[in-house]
Amino acid sequence: MEDKQIIDLFLNRDENAVRQTELKYSGYLLTIALNILGNREDSGECVNDTYFKAWNSIPPHLPARLRYYLGKITRELSIDRLRKKLSAKRGGKNRITEYELSLDELGECVPQKGSPEEEAEISLLAEIISRYLHNCSEEMRNTFMLRYYFCDSIKTISEYFGMSESKVKSILFRAREGLRKELEKEGFSV
Repeated sequence: MEDKQIIDLFLNRDENAVRQTELKYSGYLLTIALNILGNREDSGECVNDTYFKAWNSIPPHLPARLRYYLGKITRELSIDRLRKKLSAKRGGKNRITEYELSLDELGECVPQKGSPEEEAEISLLAEIISRYLHNCSEEMRNTFMLRYYFCDSIKTISEYFGMSESKVKSILFRAREGLRKELEKEGFSV
């Protein structure tokens, strides 16, 4: 079923909207959640919560691209769940997730949070990153987004684009270095 038809089902409050969304996007959403949480049970719950949140938000929201709208919801829910798990300190962590790895990599070129003044610069930082990515090659931009927004593994990205893992690592390294230089040029200390 096409996205427009699924959105129409949501707008008409037809419960089949959730089923059609699940049929079309469950694998995609589960991958996002698994990359962040590293746990199938928690990831499945986040995907189910995504359907519920989509049901409650369409309408009034009318997403231009359903895939990205759902992906964003899943990503936010998964990050919230991970934060809760880490703050509750239930047991210890068995493994590092792709989300944590990607944040660690970005930590090399993006300034860390700090004082309230630095927090106020977040929108400027987002604008600079967006502008930087807009000026990158499509290959670099897509690789960067898959790694640092969708938290895909290096292996997954290499398979997706049909390139070696070392090439993916090289692209990401150049992207981080370029971003670091751009941020320093704009006055951010890294």
